[in-house]
Amino acid sequence: MNGVLSDSEIRNLISTGVIRADAPIIPEQIQPASLDLRLGQTAYRLRASFLAGKGKRIADRMDDLQMHQMDLSGGAVLERGCVYLVPLQERITLPHGLTAVANAKSSTGRLDLLTRLVTDDGTEFDRLPEGYDGPLYAEICPRSFSVLVRPGMRLNQLRLRRGQAVLNDDQLRDLHADQPLVGGGEPLIDQGLGFSVDLRPETGDLVGYRARPHSGVIDLDRIGKYPASEFWDELHSTEGRLILDPGAFYILVSRESVAIPADYAAEMAPYLAMVGEFRVHYAGFFDPGFGIGDTGNGARGVLEVRCHEAPFVLEHGQVVGRLVYERMATRPERLYGEGIKSNYQGQGLKLAKQFR
Repeated sequence: MNGVLSDSEIRNLISTGVIRADAPIIPEQIQPASLDLRLGQTAYRLRASFLAGKGKRIADRMDDLQMHQMDLSGGAVLERGCVYLVPLQERITLPHGLTAVANAKSSTGRLDLLTRLVTDDGTEFDRLPEGYDGPLYAEICPRSFSVLVRPGMRLNQLRLRRGQAVLNDDQLRDLHADQPLVGGGEPLIDQGLGFSVDLRPETGDLVGYRARPHSGVIDLDRIGKYPASEFWDELHSTEGRLILDPGAFYILVSRESVAIPADYAAEMAPYLAMVGEFRVHYAGFFDPGFGIGDTGNGARGVLEVRCHEAPFVLEHGQVVGRLVYERMATRPERLYGEGIKSNYQGQGLKLAKQFR
């Protein structure tokens, strides 16, 4: 059946050698509809971001673009504003009929840690065509904070697809009628499920956070260890609007509570650039079961927002992105938040898990 491959199908690809790794793949890497990818032993500081290009290998481009290499085994700092390439522990041989797409994990995006998959023969970031056979690399560019990384850390994830199973708007309306996708109102359906920004919270006036420009290093393994006030400025508003500063990075939250039924997965896509001088960051995958939990009332989507060339006034309820829903090829054995560590189930406005 066409659709996104589930955890059981991913395990089968591992057992048959389609996906393999330098060190054995551990159960914690396998999510309901994706596979976490692990950093290898070495990072290469680059002059600039690049794609290998048709018919070329990453290794063949390194002499021209590499500045120096770093051993990650004892931990190493990736500095803000620099570009790094890290060979991943996993490699893949995609059979006919399977494609793959990568995206940053939730905590990676919330740290403004731009992480993209690059490959041999690649002409796009984060995309693997059917038949790809080779190594995988993570391009990492810390944009707001310098970070300490080690081998085995999981910054991005791979979602595999058989054919195409994206829901069109009519199918999405039918799904919502059967299994509500948003709580407390009618959904905005237009090339996916639209979502808007919440700048009028039900309680208080905290509407988001803005990254501070000169902060310390964040060790990604230290969960709940960093005072949020040392890295983020709180944003308060009683007017239902926020002026975005060019170049600044913001954590905001959607007005809608969304849910991903068990037989579906979703991916957050940015709204059209013509609506304003900002974009929602590559915010990643939403797994089956997100926002369902014990209550079934949905969960907010955290928005990672960067403003571009000019200051921009963001208004309460302004549409800023959409969720594109896809069918699962098979139902996952475990759902998001069910028997697995899911840091953001039932979330509201929430920073990455490293902060307290």
